[in-house]
Formats: sequence, structure tokens, C-alpha cells
Amino acid sequence: MVKFFGLNKNKDQDDKEVHIDLNNVPKHIAIIMDGNGRWAKERNLPRAMGHKAGVEAVREIVKECSKLNVKYLTLYVFSTENWKRPKDEVSALMKLLVQYLKKELNELNENNVIINYIGDISKLPVPCQEQLIISHKKTKTNTGLVLNLAVNYGGRNEIVRAFKLMYEDIKSKKIKEEDINEDTISKYLYTRGMPDPDIIIRPSGEQRLSNFLLWQCAYSEFWTSNIKWPDFKKEHLYKAISDYQNRDRRFGGLK
Repeated sequence: MVKFFGLNKNKDQDDKEVHIDLNNVPKHIAIIMDGNGRWAKERNLPRAMGHKAGVEAVREIVKECSKLNVKYLTLYVFSTENWKRPKDEVSALMKLLVQYLKKELNELNENNVIINYIGDISKLPVPCQEQLIISHKKTKTNTGLVLNLAVNYGGRNEIVRAFKLMYEDIKSKKIKEEDINEDTISKYLYTRGMPDPDIIIRPSGEQRLSNFLLWQCAYSEFWTSNIKWPDFKKEHLYKAISDYQNRDRRFGGLK
């Protein structure tokens, strides 16, 4: 059992003792890292500085998830819709991704973390593609936390891609139409072989999925907060996990 106090620094959190049952930690946590731009605007800083501050939150949360023996952590880094943002902001995000991976790779590897990516990375700048591939190859034999970086990821695109791949396999008679079920479809997703997220966390006050893990979230628990991502600390992660552990998950049935 883990205990935490002192969450009243943020308006939407209570100053209560937070209990974590280490035997009931979510296997898969997914996070929509939202609020970087607004965090920067509140401080009269460029939006890129908000994204840079957000990287520090990533470091802390990855470490805590690893300590808690969370098996999968999926971070929504860059969506298929984010290309609509100003070019200088997109460029800064891509550079930050490469810098993060280069700087953290050795430590993540030493801590037994597997760096994985989901999404169509072929559309990313070449340095990003190369660093993602290098990072995955170096860590793929590790056995600890799987860090999924959702980059140029969109839930609808993922499902369209899955159907196209399945159609090709039906044409080549690798699978039969009558064999298609939910498990079959899951095998064609980027998250093949992974459990669906137990909990999806979204800071910054927004309460929507934003095209994130649309198939996988069917029975995920949601946890939202007004805290913007750069201010998201391990205490907030523990509060989210504690709330998750106190929910009654019935998956459409009865207990």
C-alpha cells in the first residue's frame, strides 16, 4: 500500500490521504498529454516552451509507472490532426521528440523500459523516424514497462488501416470472412498483443477522446483533471490510480 498527501495545491484536487493498492495497479495506462500551449500562454511564453515543460512531466510519469510495475504506458504525443498547427510549432515538437529519445534512451534502457511507437511514422521527418526505430531496436528485448509513443496517430486512421490489411488477407485467403471477430480486428491494430487501456487520463480540463484509441477504449475508465500537463506530477498519477481502484468495473455485467 502506498500513501500520498498534499494534493490541495491544485484547485480540482482534495487534500486527502491517497491509498494505492500495489496489487491492483492498472496494466495499461493511456494519457492524452493536453494543456502545454495554454500553460505557456498563462506565463507569456511561446507555445514551444509549454511542450518543452511537458517533457519534464513525461520523465516523471514514466519513472513512476515503471516503479509501480505498470506494464504499458501509452502517451498521445502527436495526432494526425496536429499537422494543422503552425509549422514552427510542429517543427519544435518533432525536435523535442528526437531530443527526448536521444537524451533518455540509455537511462530508459538501463531501467528495462521498452520504447515502442504506434501511428504512421512514415509521414514524420526522417530524423524522427530514425530515432524512433533506433530506440525501439535498442530496447525491444527488455522486459519492463512498454512505453508506447503515439506519434502521427489517429484512432480512425488506425481502424481504416486495420480493415485494409484484413481485406488483403481475406483476398489472399490467409483468413476467412467467417473467422472475423473482435479479437481478429484487434490483431490488425497498432496495439496488437497489448491489453486495452484500463484507464485513460486527460489533464487540462478537456473531456473528450480526440481520436485516441477509439477501438481500444470501449471499457476504459476515464480520469480528467484541470491540471495542465506540464504541472502533472506523480501525486496526480497516484490520485488517478486510486480513483480507478475504487471504481466498480462490471464490463456490462453485474457483480
